[in-house]
Amino acid sequence: MKESVLEAIGNTPLVPLRRLLEPGMARIFLKLESCNPTGSHKDRMALALIEQAEVRGDLRPGMTVLECTGGSTGSSLAFVCAAKGYPFQVISSDAYAREKLDTMRAFGAELLIEPSLGGQITPDLWPRMLARAEELRKDPKFYYTDQFRNRDALVGYQALGRELLEANPDAFCAAVGTAGVLMGVGSVLRQHNPQVHLCALEPSSSAVLSGQPAGPHTIDGTAAGFIPPLYSAALVDQVMALDEELARATVRSLARQEGLFVGTSTGLNVAAALQLARQLGPHKTVVTLACDTGLKYLSGDLFGSE
Repeated sequence: MKESVLEAIGNTPLVPLRRLLEPGMARIFLKLESCNPTGSHKDRMALALIEQAEVRGDLRPGMTVLECTGGSTGSSLAFVCAAKGYPFQVISSDAYAREKLDTMRAFGAELLIEPSLGGQITPDLWPRMLARAEELRKDPKFYYTDQFRNRDALVGYQALGRELLEANPDAFCAAVGTAGVLMGVGSVLRQHNPQVHLCALEPSSSAVLSGQPAGPHTIDGTAAGFIPPLYSAALVDQVMALDEELARATVRSLARQEGLFVGTSTGLNVAAALQLARQLGPHKTVVTLACDTGLKYLSGDLFGSE
């Protein structure tokens, strides 16, 4: 029995892919982070951001939590703030899934919407959102969680890394948004196995980590258009840029062939994991994340297009 809904975060299932694997490939395990309370791995980060700030005394009763977010971080922070009794103000955009924006509102968050250009995540969007946050944070009533720079996020993802040790992975890949997942999980896996292969993922249309210009895309939670401050190239063995349409097709294949209902960043993760599994060959293990649930993407064309 749990003492709080916050104790339901973590210890999510780790399941194998079966029907998408080809002969001679490495095993692939998928961590079902959709089993967290809001259906996202960001619950782990949100709890760490709030509780570490409470421990330091940076966040106190009566203050309002502030964040810029494309949706999943906002949903998770809104959930944690609701459970703990903090007001929450969010800067987001209509470029992100409507379900995520509605989830934040359902938890009581106040949203400020920065208009997108044609519903896409363009290189100018995050700088505009961040500028609004920098202006608001001047008011002492706000505690700005600042997910792109706040190393408290790594605390939550290090716990995820420890859970992944049960698979004894030879490789781990993750889409990069804030880079918290790859850095937090990667540091734990590398301590356990110095030879583990760590792969950073991004959409090829905005392959900044690969040294290409930022560009528009529609994969929520990834590729903000700049190298995130938490990202350390020294920890990464490989950067892989993948076509967005491949990621979307992989999402549909996961639903129809594996019974796994996930979103676009998970499609990117699994498309890359399949490539790594071909590279590594049999008797090896690749692990990645099912970042969230496909329920967050039903209003778009992800599951309706071929």
